[in-house]
Amino acid sequence: MEVTGRSWLTLLIASVVGFMVSLEITVIALALPEIRAAFPSTPESTLSWIITAYSIGLASLLLLAGWASDRYGHKRLFLVGLAVFAVASLLAGLASSIEVLIAARLVQSVGGAMQFPSGLALLLAAFPLERRQLAIGVWGAMGGLAAAAGPPLGGFLVGVFGWRSVFLINVPIAATAAVAGAFLLFESRPQFSPSRVDMLSIPLGTIGVGLIVLGVVQGPEAGWLTVAGLAPFAIGLAMISLFVVRSSRHPSPLFDLALFANRSYAIGNVGSVFFVVAFFAYFVPLPTFIQEAWGWSTLRTGLVVVPGPLVAALLSPVAGRFADRFGVAPILTIGGSAGAVAMTLHLVLTGQEPNPVVGIIVPGLVLGVSAGCSFAMLVGATMQDVPARRYGMAGAGRTTVFQLAIAVAIALAVAIIGRPDGAADHLGALRAVWSLALALFLGQAILFGLVFPRSSPAVTSG
Repeated sequence: MEVTGRSWLTLLIASVVGFMVSLEITVIALALPEIRAAFPSTPESTLSWIITAYSIGLASLLLLAGWASDRYGHKRLFLVGLAVFAVASLLAGLASSIEVLIAARLVQSVGGAMQFPSGLALLLAAFPLERRQLAIGVWGAMGGLAAAAGPPLGGFLVGVFGWRSVFLINVPIAATAAVAGAFLLFESRPQFSPSRVDMLSIPLGTIGVGLIVLGVVQGPEAGWLTVAGLAPFAIGLAMISLFVVRSSRHPSPLFDLALFANRSYAIGNVGSVFFVVAFFAYFVPLPTFIQEAWGWSTLRTGLVVVPGPLVAALLSPVAGRFADRFGVAPILTIGGSAGAVAMTLHLVLTGQEPNPVVGIIVPGLVLGVSAGCSFAMLVGATMQDVPARRYGMAGAGRTTVFQLAIAVAIALAVAIIGRPDGAADHLGALRAVWSLALALFLGQAILFGLVFPRSSPAVTSG
């Protein structure tokens, strides 16, 4: 298989869409104050559903979207997902009430869930195995670039055009990508696609995952040991348990558990949990510490955390090129080791008094190396031995694990930090988070340095 011009165009379209979806996640937080002002009578708990509805919808629908992608065609589902995302973004940007806005965000999650597994499947099918990690590296760099561009671009959009612009900007991007994709993308539906699916497993899997995410999200507010806090977990885990039993016995499962017999897929997912929990438990609460303990503005805080994601975006394609030559395991070992070094630097250098260069930027740059060697390469590691007929399903399973790990990371960070009493207490809580992240990054380095297979069997389309 040769790398053609359409291969690069597929990469371009998938990367632009990945940037759009990732940017939507990073800029929404900056729009919340204006949204709150636009709907002043809205309770804070209701306002939080602008973010929560998208997270729950995305995580719960991924497995179904993965099966549908393999069944009906990766290109078809990718384009339909783009259309849904564009329409939902338009509705969100024109919303006249908080209820309409939350509903539009839920519809957005449907489009996002369609794009993740189908976009990855299109990318994997467009490149030969020996060039695939480079392509994944470029595609993954868009997430880092969106994280770096999110704070300044979000601040500009909200400041100049208002909160509606963070949704409306998606419309022309998605429409352009959809038109280009209709003419330029190859349909990559596998020859032996699943013709039917276990219908009972659909509600078990989607609702079960959604309830678990709901439990993680509302746990800090409802109380972890209250009925409201425990009920979503208990019901969600029960449904997922039934889902696993059904999937292990049914001839046409929504998600084929035999994928975890694939060593690289199983280890790649475990490594993803290590990295994602460590990274997001660190990254999400850091801006709050800078603003509350140091008294910095949102814009100044955004600028001081930008260098790390920018390094990740620049390094990811380079990491992909090296991974094509030497394999993903050495790159991911470096990624875990760099993350451990970054957390050590924070534990040693970050203090109560403002010291942005030594306390934030230097550890952040090292963490950027970790992210650049990990985010996209974890995708490559997990998918490297997956047969083509399972691209959509396997990609959806990987992304579901990724989304659940983000929810767990944020819940852990919130639980550890709590409501700190002053800068010293806040810093002490963050040190506990950094220590946990240090252990998880070391786990990633050990996993890919010693356990992950160094060579993979030939991947077939069967």
